[in-house]
Amino acid sequence: MPNFRETDFLMHWVEKPGIGIDAMDRITTRASKELMAVPGVRNFGSHIGRATVADEVVGPNFTELWISIDDSQDYDETVAKVQSVVDGYPGLYRDLLTYLKERIKEVLTGTSAAIVVRIYGPDMDRLRSIAADVSTQIKPIEGVTTLKIEPQVLVPQLSIEMRPEAASQFGLTPAMLMRNVSTLVNGTQVGEIYRDQGIFGVFVRGKDQAHRDPTAVQHLMIDTPSGAQVPLSSVASVTIIPAPNEIKREGASRRLDVTCNVAGRDLGAVAKEIEAAVQKNVRFGTGYHPEFLGEYSEARASRQRLLLLSIAAILMITLILYVDFQSWRLVLLMLGMLPLAILGGVLGVFASGGVLSLGSLVGFVTVIGISARNAIMLISHYRHLNEIENVPFGRELILRGAEERLAPILMTALTAALALAPLVYTGNLPGQEIEYPMAIVILCGLAAATIVNLFILPLLFVGKR
Repeated sequence: MPNFRETDFLMHWVEKPGIGIDAMDRITTRASKELMAVPGVRNFGSHIGRATVADEVVGPNFTELWISIDDSQDYDETVAKVQSVVDGYPGLYRDLLTYLKERIKEVLTGTSAAIVVRIYGPDMDRLRSIAADVSTQIKPIEGVTTLKIEPQVLVPQLSIEMRPEAASQFGLTPAMLMRNVSTLVNGTQVGEIYRDQGIFGVFVRGKDQAHRDPTAVQHLMIDTPSGAQVPLSSVASVTIIPAPNEIKREGASRRLDVTCNVAGRDLGAVAKEIEAAVQKNVRFGTGYHPEFLGEYSEARASRQRLLLLSIAAILMITLILYVDFQSWRLVLLMLGMLPLAILGGVLGVFASGGVLSLGSLVGFVTVIGISARNAIMLISHYRHLNEIENVPFGRELILRGAEERLAPILMTALTAALALAPLVYTGNLPGQEIEYPMAIVILCGLAAATIVNLFILPLLFVGKR
């Protein structure tokens, strides 16, 4: 994907889990004042955390910032100044992405990082240890930026462990015990009230003291099948233990992400080095394995699909051409012109920055289609002159066929060139990240295809007769 030059940016700030909302609010307010002081920044907005009914539930340690810059200012200079302000907060994970870029990455892997090493396994302590080893292997690789292990800390958690011998004396089972504790601590909905077009749930739960004082949980009275009540401490052990603040699962397995972005190098080269280093130097025990996700992984899968579909399309086109021309020599001659036409498009890729992006691929498809069409029409015209108009095969046939097809071929190239010239002239502006490299590839490819079809193809056609 190209680097979209949007004027709207979405930035994530992630602090250590457990930080208070007051601290994040103080940091966000300070950052807003610094960013609004940057020339070219038009507006700023943010939100801290997400509620449990949101589409993406996060704690107060997660903040999203929205920044819009004025399109009349120098784009690269303004973005560089914004980045310098963002880098002034080194104690937390941060990124600066255009809104469209962030949405694409979020859909691909669920994160905003370009490369994701997702580690699966049953034990969280072991997952954190493996993630640290993976991070150690990734860090020295050139081009890696914003390396981060998915934040996870140990937080105090109430643990209730039933004593089977004591509980059996009162006829209590684990399910009954946990149902009672859940009702007293968390609450259980027992009904609804309808009033003024509103629906209000009715919950039963223990007194507020049970929520403020963990030791008060030990004195909660538990209902027994006989109707009597016993203190929770009589049938279970109540302790405070350290537990992960968040456990994520995928495919019935726990997982932990190590993420990073890439700057100054090709994304594919960095991704390959990361995959090789992790596979070679990190030991994964039984039940643990990594997956390499992100932009490069999706691009590689797309290229494989594109390659298979292209091979199938070429085979079908070859068969259709053979059915029409009844000559493998002519079919191979027309197909052999395509690589020569593509060379012009390759020069266009280097002229547009040297990156084979989505727009460049669209340009190559267009060049191949136009070049193939012109070659087919030229060979068909030669056959028409020879078989219908009885022009003998030789110099006269070749020259006359090329002259009569000169106008249509040039018209096709010039029409496309005139349509694409404004895109090339205006350059890589916001909104033209796909069209600009596409236009350059098509123009260079059409120039090469026109030369190939008017000069090289006739020579090869008469030489192979």
